[in-house]
Amino acid sequence: MSSLNSPSSWHTVAIDKTLKQLNSNKDAGLSSQQVSERLQQYGPNELEETGGRSAWSIFVDQFTNIMLVMLMFVAVVSGFLDIKSNNFPKDAIAIFAIVILNGILGYFQEQSAEKALAALKNLASPLVRVLRNGKTSEIAAKELVPGDVMLLEAGVKIAADGRLIEASNLQVRESALTGEAMAVTKQAELELPEDASLGDRLNLIFQGTEVVQGRAKAIVTNTGMQTELGKIAAMLQSVETEPTPLQQRMGQLGNVLVSGALALVVVVVIGGMITFNNGSIGFDTSRFEELLEVSLSMAVAVVPEGLAAVVTVTLALGTRRMVKRNALIRKLPAVETLGSVTTICSDKTGTLTQNKMVVQRVSTGDCTIGIGGDGYAPIGDFTDRHTSTQINNLEEYPELESLLIACAVCNDAVLQHEQQEWKILGDPTEGALLSLAAKAGIYKEKQSQLLPRTAEFPFSSERKRMSVICEVPGRSGHSGFPAENGQQQNYLMLTKGSPELTLERSQGIIVGDRVQPLNQQIRDRILAENNNMASEGLRVLGFAYKIWENLPPENSDATSEQNMIWLGLVSMLDAPRPEVREAVARCRDAGIRVVMITGDHQLTAKAIASDLGIAEKGDRVLTGQELEKLSQEQLKQQVEQISVYARVSPEHKLRIVQALQSWGKFVAMTGDGVNDAPALKQADIGIAMGITGTDVSKEASDMVLLDDNFATIVAAAEEGRVVYTNIRRFIKYILGSNIGEVLTIAAAPLIGLGGVPLTPLQILWMNLVTDGVPALALAVEPAEPNVMNKPPFSPRESIFARGLGSYIIRIGIIFAILTIGMMKWAYDYTHAPGHGNPEAWKTMVFTTLCLAQMGHAIAIRSNTRLTIELNPFTNLFVWGAVIVTTVLQLMLIYVPPLRAFFGTHYLSPFELMVCFGFSALMFVWIEMEKLFVRLYNKTRK
Repeated sequence: MSSLNSPSSWHTVAIDKTLKQLNSNKDAGLSSQQVSERLQQYGPNELEETGGRSAWSIFVDQFTNIMLVMLMFVAVVSGFLDIKSNNFPKDAIAIFAIVILNGILGYFQEQSAEKALAALKNLASPLVRVLRNGKTSEIAAKELVPGDVMLLEAGVKIAADGRLIEASNLQVRESALTGEAMAVTKQAELELPEDASLGDRLNLIFQGTEVVQGRAKAIVTNTGMQTELGKIAAMLQSVETEPTPLQQRMGQLGNVLVSGALALVVVVVIGGMITFNNGSIGFDTSRFEELLEVSLSMAVAVVPEGLAAVVTVTLALGTRRMVKRNALIRKLPAVETLGSVTTICSDKTGTLTQNKMVVQRVSTGDCTIGIGGDGYAPIGDFTDRHTSTQINNLEEYPELESLLIACAVCNDAVLQHEQQEWKILGDPTEGALLSLAAKAGIYKEKQSQLLPRTAEFPFSSERKRMSVICEVPGRSGHSGFPAENGQQQNYLMLTKGSPELTLERSQGIIVGDRVQPLNQQIRDRILAENNNMASEGLRVLGFAYKIWENLPPENSDATSEQNMIWLGLVSMLDAPRPEVREAVARCRDAGIRVVMITGDHQLTAKAIASDLGIAEKGDRVLTGQELEKLSQEQLKQQVEQISVYARVSPEHKLRIVQALQSWGKFVAMTGDGVNDAPALKQADIGIAMGITGTDVSKEASDMVLLDDNFATIVAAAEEGRVVYTNIRRFIKYILGSNIGEVLTIAAAPLIGLGGVPLTPLQILWMNLVTDGVPALALAVEPAEPNVMNKPPFSPRESIFARGLGSYIIRIGIIFAILTIGMMKWAYDYTHAPGHGNPEAWKTMVFTTLCLAQMGHAIAIRSNTRLTIELNPFTNLFVWGAVIVTTVLQLMLIYVPPLRAFFGTHYLSPFELMVCFGFSALMFVWIEMEKLFVRLYNKTRK
């Protein structure tokens, strides 16, 4: 908790005022009594968890689905009628089994225990060194209270938010919290403005971050849920999970089907009991039980019992395909949801970029050189930007060679080649310098032998530079760095750091192989080039050197780093991934907008965004400071025009996602840090990084990028579109059949045929097997070639949109007309004198409906192309499903135990051929529809 009278912005308060307000002593810390009182007042330094849904409540919720409720009602009534008639209630048992199976499937799909908070808790350090009662002691992190004085050193994980009291060369890695890749150099003495962004609060430290270098003393300002990490936990718990488009569409589908079924039941029951006698209307209640059985069969027929299983398997197959493309799906519905994405909000570092600093440009006294290559691989061309010619011989550019030697020698990193990949041990900036030098064949190992290091002035945040002092071989030899006035070269000092400060301490400049005076005109030109590079978002370092006859004294950096000779500027960038430009262009073609949200500086963000095509030159970049001043309504009005956000905090990311969603946008949000977790959870699709991502971000996400690559998101969106198209395809297939079944069952009593043509068990067989198996095969239909050249379908569109509803009704009616015609003929045929089994007509109806679906499955593979025009080998599963299902259907007729269980009757070869003939008409009709549409479109053109 926060301490009493504490300001909301500790970064604005001086050290002495902070100590006074927290009633603490920087040398003695708190007393035991103060600790006890504050622990009681503010509670332990822990993240609090609000209760989530229990596993049991998730399981029970599955049975509130309207279709399952109707099926349960049907099972109860069916069981009652069977028991009343002294029959075994096999229909009721089968229906209940299906209901339970659907409930279990739904439970495992939805049950995703929220582990994000547990992962957040793991970021807290178990033990902390503090000052209490004037002594240093180690305590559990949860015992920290506001006012405690923490002692920090390299490798320590910070356990609470605090204000720095003292800091010596302190660097803290805050990437998990702010998203910024580079370690932040902290300074205790600063007093910052109120609106300083989280990443710019250089006098504060935050829970969950890590000390990389240096030592510090800090006073705890906030603990538990009042820390920045705690605020994220609170946001994470406050974000409500919205149903995915697929879940909304399935709910809509259930409502329509159940409403339609109940309306039909009413029509059949009431219509079947109405009698006309001598001009008067009456009711024949003696038929109620028969009509009730018809209604039960209709209710079972209208519910696609196999749909949930087919959808789940389809999503699972989509998940498998996505894993092959480096996208790991954590929540199944996210597979289809990806196809509806209209906006991708992407982090910059490591997703759009390589998370590897790469030198882009070098400027010496005489020339400016462009550098080619990607990553840390020491492969790349040097191009003279003035003449646009490639540099093949370094001897022609002696000042460039000297600068590259300085890059390799004034360096503490190591460049390694492991498992066919170039990697860096140490600081990424220094790694980029080693790679630069190695591209010219200058390697640190060899240069370190030629110029052995004897002393150094380490980097400090105050000086903003580092120097190494090397012994020149053979003493009084030549280092390759020209000296002024024939000076004796016993030692060489190489310096790198802030260009302005390094240039300020230089008096000469190397041009060619000679030293010239550094006049004001040259200084102005160098500073202009530095500003030009910085304005392009490049990180710029200045290099200089100095020749010594004698080794300079220790700790003499203030006097030794003077009168140096300027070598040049080196500018670098966390370069964009080469494949991302194409991926952004594909997004544009697919109607998907890309937005960059980063904790990095706005110049860097703008440079990368312009390079990748996310933003145009001149587009506005909205910073965290500016965003903080906007109300949510004002942000909503601007969010459509802004494509780049820089220096943002966790709350900002959440607000941006919410503003986009308020316009009806369907948002995918990427992130890797703790700070991203609330926004990942709020987004319609939360995408975490698999390599650099924290456990917190992964647990809050729907999808994890195994390669941290933006291009993988685009590939996943393509798979999502394919999955949604296939789901629509098999919904058309299944529901067209179901409507045909319902109309056929309803027609039987209305046209005066005795009994129900189909039992609930037979209908379950059709819905689960003869519908379900081919539907699964349709789920693996390959993508259409133009799937990513169309805008995303509206996530708010109805499941029946774009002609699907009219298709289902039209095909259902054709199904019914064909089957009812066959049913009337079969009834008359089987009731004619001399026919052995008057009940065989029911099995003919059952078989015709099942076999007609096989022709439907073959024809529905394409909406426009005839089956004969399709390559049969692109989806062999459909042909396999048709053959297997047809064989299973015939087994129900000709295998006695199955015939007895399913209540079918033996069919003669002639009767079976009639079933096949009527069934084939369904295939012919759909193919004729395609031809008609094709001819109609031609005539319109």
